[in-house]
Amino acid sequence: MDAIRVALLREVLAQTHWPAATRRFAGVLRSSVVPQGGGLLLVGTREYEPWHLAAHLVDEAAWSGRPELTPTLVRHRARPGDPPHLAVGLGRLEKAGRGETLLMVAPERPDAGLLERVHDARRAGATVLALDGGDGEVHALAHEALTVESGTDEIDLDTVQHLVSAAAGENGLPVPRGRRHFRDRLSRLVDHLTSPPPARW
Repeated sequence: MDAIRVALLREVLAQTHWPAATRRFAGVLRSSVVPQGGGLLLVGTREYEPWHLAAHLVDEAAWSGRPELTPTLVRHRARPGDPPHLAVGLGRLEKAGRGETLLMVAPERPDAGLLERVHDARRAGATVLALDGGDGEVHALAHEALTVESGTDEIDLDTVQHLVSAAAGENGLPVPRGRRHFRDRLSRLVDHLTSPPPARW
């Protein structure tokens, strides 16, 4: 989802809590990985692998100048013959520890094996974040969680992932002489072009 669509989506959702909630969650994510120089692990459930979030975070890392946002996608069914970026299996979670951030995307309750691995990573010092569907055990494991309950919220988990990844890349590296990032300027331009004209009396 490009900057224009994100800006329009935020405009549509302006009267809900989602723009602020996704920016807050993205801020926690950014503050967890940037000072550490990276170490972001991204894992889903056996039924749901967050491919799109991984791809969007890679894009945001490049566009914002924050390579630390680039995740390692941890997969349930990784095979030795897979390309390197798709060959990281659940065993990687057993090595997670201090200085690393584990982002779990769980629209449904994860299996006990994943929950145990995430719990062990937290005990070893990893920061655990969750985008989830409202499972209490996931919430108990996470240092920070954002819940999207299926069928009860204004938007779905995929849309929330778009908003989180876009917000994670906002306000990237400082630009000399007070110049703003192109994406920030573009977002403001879209807001201006899509706002109603001023009333004339």
